[in-house]
Amino acid sequence: MSKEFYNEITLLKALAIMLVVSGHLEFSLLGIFPPYSFQLALFFFISGYLFKDKYLNDVQTYLKHRVKSLLVPYFLYSAFYTLVTIFIYKLTGVFWGDEINLKNFFITPFLNGHQLDLSCPLWFVTQLFITMVVFLYLMRVLTQKTENKFVHLGFFAIIGLGAIPLSKVIDLNPINLLVIRTMFSLFFVYLGYYYKNYIKDSYDIFTPKIAGCVIFLQSVMWLFNRDYDPEHGIGLSYVLVWARFDDQMIVPIITAITGIWASLFITKIFYPYLKDVKFLQQMGQVTYHIMANHLLVMFILTAIFMKINGVPFAERADHDIYWIYNPVQNTYFFFVMTMIITTYIGVAQQKTYKFIQEKFTSLTTLHHKDSSGQ
Repeated sequence: MSKEFYNEITLLKALAIMLVVSGHLEFSLLGIFPPYSFQLALFFFISGYLFKDKYLNDVQTYLKHRVKSLLVPYFLYSAFYTLVTIFIYKLTGVFWGDEINLKNFFITPFLNGHQLDLSCPLWFVTQLFITMVVFLYLMRVLTQKTENKFVHLGFFAIIGLGAIPLSKVIDLNPINLLVIRTMFSLFFVYLGYYYKNYIKDSYDIFTPKIAGCVIFLQSVMWLFNRDYDPEHGIGLSYVLVWARFDDQMIVPIITAITGIWASLFITKIFYPYLKDVKFLQQMGQVTYHIMANHLLVMFILTAIFMKINGVPFAERADHDIYWIYNPVQNTYFFFVMTMIITTYIGVAQQKTYKFIQEKFTSLTTLHHKDSSGQ
C-alpha cells in the first residue's frame, strides 16, 4: 500500500466518520445528501476497497485479524460502557440501556447492538464483522466457479437489491433483520472491491458530465422524497439497523451510490490541500474510537451546559440518547468539540496500546533470553 493510497483512504474515512457524527446531530455536511442516506454504505464500501485477495486463500489469518481488530475492542468497549451506564444510573436513577445479562452482553451485539444506549453506534462493528466474513466465503465460492467480474457484480447486486423488498414481506425478527442488513451491506462491500480493482485506475468517473448527472439525479430524488417531514416518512434516509426503508424500493440503493461517489469526489478534489493536515489523518486513523465515544462526549457536554444554565438534569431523561442541550444554538459547537475530543481520545488510546504492546514484547523477549541462558 503506497503512502498516497493510505493517506487518501484515511482522509475518506475521516469524512465518513464526520458524516456519522453529523447525522447523529441531525444535520447534513453535504447538502442534498441528508443524514442516514449513505454514510454506513460508505463504510462498507471502504471495507471492500481495503479487502485483499490474498485472504481468499488464507481464511484463518483473515478471521484472526478481524476478531482482533473488530470484536476484541468491541467487547472491551461493551464492558466499559456497562460500567459507565451503571455509574450514570447511580447518579440519575435513569438506566440508559437494556437489562445487563449474558445474552445482552454476548448475543444482542450480533443481533442489533443496541443493548446500551451510549455505545449503540457500535452496532455497525459487529455487523461489519459478519458482513466481511460472509463476503470472504462468498468470494471464495464465486472465484472457484468463475473469474468473470461481471458475474460477481451481478450476484452481489441481486443480493443487495433484494434486501429491501425482502424486508417488506418477512417478519422483521432479530435474525431476519440480521439477514437483511447483511444482504444490503454485501453489495457495497463488493462495490468498494470492484471500484479499487476495476475502475479506480482504469476509468475517470469524476468528469464534469458525471458530476452533473449525479447532482441532477440526487436533486430529483430529493424533490420526490422529502426529508425531515414525518408526513412524508424518512425520504432519502433509511435506518439500516432496523431495516426501515419506509415505502422505498430502490432509492436507498441509489442515494447510497451517489453519496459514495460524492465522497470519493470530494476526497479527490481536496486531497492535495488536506493530505498533510495531521488532525484529519489522525481522525481517519481512529474512526473506531470516534464511533464508540461520540455519544458519551455529547452526553457529557450536554450535562455541562445544563449545569451552567441551571437546568435540572432530570430533563435529560425526557429525551433519547441523541438529544443535546439547546440543539438550535449548539449543534455546530457540539459537532466541532465532539470531533476534536473523540479524535484525541482515540489517538491517546492508540499510543497507550502501542506502549503496552512494546513493553509486553520487550518483556517476552527478555524472558525468552533468560530461559535460553543467553
